[in-house]
Amino acid sequence: MSIDDKDVVWLYGEVKTPPFTAAARLEAGFLIRRLQLGEKLSMPRSRPMPTIGKQCHELRITDSNSIWRLVYRLDSDAIVIIEVFEKKTSKIPKRIIDICKYRLRDYDYETK
Repeated sequence: MSIDDKDVVWLYGEVKTPPFTAAARLEAGFLIRRLQLGEKLSMPRSRPMPTIGKQCHELRITDSNSIWRLVYRLDSDAIVIIEVFEKKTSKIPKRIIDICKYRLRDYDYETK
């Protein structure tokens, strides 16, 4: 890691095997590393989530049995992982969106 790399801050969740397969865990780690290096990811790997907040995105990980989502925010100094969940429907549940907003509000209050 170089001095210019962004830190990764985990507010909730983890990427471990199980429930992720080893391949999905490696893919998630690889994509997070690319974000740390300042790379902007786009579809199909990542998509913006403005309903959660500015600079919020969902990282898409397709596993052999599941579809995983990592909701994150790109801050100037960090990648903030807000939520890790298995996606079971075509839309992100409102409960997940509300939890993400709540966690970010708390994080911003604690760090500012």
